[in-house]
Amino acid sequence: MKIAAAAYPLDFLPDWESYKTKLGDWVARAADEGADLLVFPEYGAMELVSLGGAEVAADLEAALHEVIRHEAAVIDLHCQLAHTHGVHILGASGPAWAEAPRPVNRAILYGPTGVIGHQDKQIMTRFEREDWDIAPGQGLRVFDTALGKLGVIICYDSEFPLLARALVDSGAEILLAPSATEALAGYNRVKIGAMARALENQCIAVHSPTVGAANWCPAVDMNTGAAAIYGPPDLGFPDTGILAQTALNVPGWASAEISLEAIARVRSSGAVLNHAHWSEQHARISLQVEHCKSL
Repeated sequence: MKIAAAAYPLDFLPDWESYKTKLGDWVARAADEGADLLVFPEYGAMELVSLGGAEVAADLEAALHEVIRHEAAVIDLHCQLAHTHGVHILGASGPAWAEAPRPVNRAILYGPTGVIGHQDKQIMTRFEREDWDIAPGQGLRVFDTALGKLGVIICYDSEFPLLARALVDSGAEILLAPSATEALAGYNRVKIGAMARALENQCIAVHSPTVGAANWCPAVDMNTGAAAIYGPPDLGFPDTGILAQTALNVPGWASAEISLEAIARVRSSGAVLNHAHWSEQHARISLQVEHCKSL
């Protein structure tokens, strides 16, 4: 299959038709290049706040509600695009209502026949906790699709190995890591996290970030990143672990051909067997930790 990860810029859009045209152009471009799975970034849906005007876009709380207001139309549009092009799409995440009294950060997965399901972000950053009051989602999901078993680790979630491991232990072969990071350091944290998850689980990790300035929305005013597709640097994969990567802060798609057979092969015959040896950690850490004093 071919996977495409978006380095996606946020635009101040004058109307819904502009959003529809933009998203349609992005999906068509990737599909025309043969992509089967398209991944959009965390909080990419925040550009919808522009439809409420500059004052709404500039208000953190009002911006949440403006994005949520368009949820049904956004879902319908993604369903249409996935069906028209015969692709799977992880839509850009955004605020959504769940059981919590505050919005969660939700990414929805679409297939050619409609909505497959959604994944809510599990662990909130300081900004989400302290300034924006975004609630953590409840539970992880593995999506069993025609392309393989997929898991989603949204931005900060990619930096916590036990989340990804729970997905892999439940069958995930491909981890999708949409992100939105202001600074280069934040981008590198997610990049390193996603690469580490690919290494230790001997799987594919797909990193899709927002890029560029969006000064009209304080929640996502600065965005730094490069889209990439990672694998374990071992049998059948590049020595760097990087299958494809865009230039830093340049909008566009990073695309790579991957196969589930390659994942299975590296897990069984690689130079190292991180995936199989994961459980050995439990025996090691169950031993008493010794504290040694220097003489």
